[in-house]
Amino acid sequence: MKNSYSKFIALGSLVFLTATYSCKKLLDKQPSGALLPTVLANKAGVDGLLIGAYSMLDGYTQQNGGTSWESGIDNWTYGGLASDDAFKGSNTTDQGPAAPLENHSVDQSADYVNQKWVAVYNGIQRANDVIREIPLVTDGSVSTAYAAEVIGEARFLRGIYHLEAAKMWRNAPYVDETITYTAGNYQVGNPGPIWDKIEADFTAAMAALPKTQPQVGRATYYAAEALLAKTLITDHKYSTALPMLTDLIDNGTTANGTHYNINGAYEDNYNASTKNGPESVFAVQMTANDGSNGYNGNEGEVLNFPAGTYTGCCGFYQPSYTLANAFKVDAAGLPMLGTTPTSVASYNADQTTKTTSTVTLPNYNITNLGHDHGYSLSKTGKYTLGGVDTGTPFVAPTDALDPRIDWTVGRRDIPYLDWGLCGGEAWSRGDLNPYNPIKNVFWHAAQAATAGNGQGWAQNQDVANNYNIVRLADLYLWRAECYIDANNLPAALADVNKVRGRMVDHHEYWVHKYLDNSNPGGGFAAGDTNLAANYKIARYVSFPSKAYALAAVIMEEQLEFGMEGHRFFDLQRQDALYGGPAGASYMANVLNAHTKADTRINNPVLNGAVFTAGKNELWPIPLQQFDIEAGKLKQNPGY
Repeated sequence: MKNSYSKFIALGSLVFLTATYSCKKLLDKQPSGALLPTVLANKAGVDGLLIGAYSMLDGYTQQNGGTSWESGIDNWTYGGLASDDAFKGSNTTDQGPAAPLENHSVDQSADYVNQKWVAVYNGIQRANDVIREIPLVTDGSVSTAYAAEVIGEARFLRGIYHLEAAKMWRNAPYVDETITYTAGNYQVGNPGPIWDKIEADFTAAMAALPKTQPQVGRATYYAAEALLAKTLITDHKYSTALPMLTDLIDNGTTANGTHYNINGAYEDNYNASTKNGPESVFAVQMTANDGSNGYNGNEGEVLNFPAGTYTGCCGFYQPSYTLANAFKVDAAGLPMLGTTPTSVASYNADQTTKTTSTVTLPNYNITNLGHDHGYSLSKTGKYTLGGVDTGTPFVAPTDALDPRIDWTVGRRDIPYLDWGLCGGEAWSRGDLNPYNPIKNVFWHAAQAATAGNGQGWAQNQDVANNYNIVRLADLYLWRAECYIDANNLPAALADVNKVRGRMVDHHEYWVHKYLDNSNPGGGFAAGDTNLAANYKIARYVSFPSKAYALAAVIMEEQLEFGMEGHRFFDLQRQDALYGGPAGASYMANVLNAHTKADTRINNPVLNGAVFTAGKNELWPIPLQQFDIEAGKLKQNPGY
């Protein structure tokens, strides 16, 4: 088991208990080698169990089996790869079982999906163990007040894990502390949505938790309120969520008591040296070089780095053409909202022939932003045709772009943090895509402190970048959705503009050229004359209709949170199938248009893919779990 005690919080002196406590991988097994509850019936034991429950927030423990990239909290596969954010990356055959996640051909036998299930229910079981242990403590070491707070933290964590399950499967079993092997009731069904139970967990957590904590990363009143608001938004209870979001925005603080503030640099949210700042509502704490052999960083994304640079591999999770195109802006500096029927010639699954069809594309996606796919991988900067340079140099696009693009998408010849000018497709292991992930990447100047060898083998790919489960921009945009539901479009406009205003008002947060390209660690040039690209962004003047306002909010979420594992689930909750306001087959229409547009260029994994409305909005219940639950589970529609 990973050394979770060094990653999260030291609640007591006997933190070694998390290394000896045997978590229950599945509910149908009596744990072997586990410490008896009576042995843990003291404050040190309770603290050890609580740390163990926190340690599953990253979605991985070696005891689960499987791999960290199958179950990580970042959801790069389920929330990113399966949406229009990204491609699998690497080469076509590497991590072949991930391909069906991207092309929507996944079925109930998928090990990826099973590992996600195992991870979330492992976390749930650990949280329940904490709650079960409290009544057994009779030695006076746990006060009534501390017991209530610990139970509040455990219910907060149980809420997070169940929320992950509900996002994935919607019809997921709800497992509380009364479900045990000893009681014989461990085979639990999934009769329907569990939003009300998740809401109850977060509500109880709010009642028990303090508004500040002495340890960063520990649950607070405001963190619980934010996760409750997220659950309510997902359940489309906008009027109930609205006052909570207003309370959070007006009064919310970080664990150390700092009032939430969105005026800092956008990149600070993704920099291990500036993490836990005033935008962080609740984040999974990641550490590197802490004696864990590379298991306490953001292990879910251990594969997701440019190949052959300061890291050893692996070239996964490459931003899509659709995502890069989304950052295009119109003459006013606003997103290119709206759609246009467009004739599109897309590759078929045979990778040779194309089929031309009329597709309703977002206006930003009618043509691709200039990129370096097909340029020489020898970095000569010239086209390659049949392996021979044609003499045509690479020219970076001059389109006007939202400045968040180059903190989200690594593009050729644009400064890539302090690594140097991005190599584009030259940094792509599979030579299939010109873009590289960047949000999960470390700054080279801080490499010694913030990056280590992931799991003992992935060079510099165990990174101390936190994963933000909720940050302040979420709260503003969720509140905008609530205002739209209430037909208060001016208030929704103000919240969207609050998020955009950071980049409108602070050009110093835009990516600038290096002072010297040969010395990227030497700093960046200042001023608008030294911008890395043609950036432009403005506030909206008005929202003329409810439909326009909703499109603007959905677009803002795409731009603000690109490559953060949210996009699939954002589309899912907007779809009318499960009560969303965006209309019937909304998600299918968005993702099928993405497939048609992005396979204008050959993509062996995505060519010919079809997202099936009424099926692919949810993931299949894993086949292995049907055997375990002895007939209590029902499969999601279409699988």
